[in-house]
Amino acid sequence: MDNVKRMRRDPTAAERALWLRLCNSQLGAKFRRQHRLAGYIVDFVCIENGLVVELDGSQHFEQAEYDTTRTRALEQQGFRVLRFWNNDMLLRTDDVLESIVAALQSPPHPNPLPRRRRGRGGKSPSPSPSPSQSQSQSQSQSQSQSQSQ
Repeated sequence: MDNVKRMRRDPTAAERALWLRLCNSQLGAKFRRQHRLAGYIVDFVCIENGLVVELDGSQHFEQAEYDTTRTRALEQQGFRVLRFWNNDMLLRTDDVLESIVAALQSPPHPNPLPRRRRGRGGKSPSPSPSPSQSQSQSQSQSQSQSQSQ
C-alpha cells in the first residue's frame, strides 16, 4: 500500500486531533494532510499560504539532523514550516491553533520561488519610464517647443 494512503488511514492521535480542526477550512484556509511536497510527505500543508505544519513524536529526538534538512528543503521551495510536539497538540490544542492562525495571517516566506502563472500568458505591460527618464523626456520636449517658437 502507498505510504501516503497508509499514513492518512492510520494517523496518530495528535494528527487526528489537528485534522479535525484543519479540515473544511475551519481556520480560513484549505489544508491537505499527508501530502507529497519537495520529495517528502508532510503532515499538513496549506498550499495557498505556503505553510507546512508538522507534528513530531519522540522519534524526532533521534532524527533532528534529518528534520533540519527537510525543513531547509521545504523552505527553499517557498514554504514556512511550523513544528509542534504531539503532546503539545494533545495538551495545548488552543496554543497550537493560535500559532497556526498567526502564521496564516503573517506574510509569506521571505524568499519564495516564483509561481508559474496560469492561463494563456500574454505580453507583459511596457515598463513605465523611470523618474530620470521622465525628466529627460520632458526637458527635451520643452527644448523642442522653445526652438519651434
